Amino acid sequence: MNTMLYGAAVGDTAGSLYEFNKTKDKNFEMLPVGSHFTDDTLLTVAIANAILTRTSYVGTIVYYAKRYAEFPVGFGGNFRAWAAGDDHKPYNSWGNGSAMRVSPIGWAFNTREDVLSEARKSAACTHDHPEGIKGAQAVALAIFLARTGSTKEEIRAEVTRSIGYDLTRTVNGIRPDYEFEVSCQKSVPEAIICFLDSTSYEDTIRNAISLGGDADTQAAIAGSIAEAFYPDRPTDLIYNALGTLPIELFHILQAFGRKHILEG
Repeated sequence: MNTMLYGAAVGDTAGSLYEFNKTKDKNFEMLPVGSHFTDDTLLTVAIANAILTRTSYVGTIVYYAKRYAEFPVGFGGNFRAWAAGDDHKPYNSWGNGSAMRVSPIGWAFNTREDVLSEARKSAACTHDHPEGIKGAQAVALAIFLARTGSTKEEIRAEVTRSIGYDLTRTVNGIRPDYEFEVSCQKSVPEAIICFLDSTSYEDTIRNAISLGGDADTQAAIAGSIAEAFYPDRPTDLIYNALGTLPIELFHILQAFGRKHILEG
């Protein structure tokens, strides 16, 4: 099984039951019964399929949002209204929805400039606020750097230089006072730090969920970067999480992985 893009999907599923059942303890149960994919995975798949089929980000996002509208994936109110309507103009969002879905771009494009440009395009169809764009660019850039051999300190320095995020903090320093937050500017840097402070893919997910914030989205973001950095793949975790996906979504992840491993 090709598992590229498991990073976001596993993190999303692992965090799904902790979004409103907060924990500050890293020793939580991983993937308890009832764990499920959310809009983070669905829209990651939408971006992946837009790249595969060379179709517009807007059209593909709308298609999947409408196709899975009856699933309990947890769309935000503004996004749900945007997808259901006829006028698909961006709504100036600075929410972390732009960052949660961007990971395919970090894999599919092979220069820093292209990664940043495509991340902007994928964000701006909904999240055209400068902070919404920065959040997507930061995550895509971190994935690109991780998969092309940069060290953690090089990733920290380049994302800080390019995006302006403060990545000098630590998970242990953030966790005690951190609360639920959906803005890019107050959730994406923290998710990146969860990767930078980790020792493995699973440790990254545990860091993100244990912040006690927007658990599924922050674990999806952190996990998407960790996938590109750590060579060891947590097979049981991947199988258990991806086993919750509709077969259509699973097949798109497989197809994307096959194409970009062969070409990348």
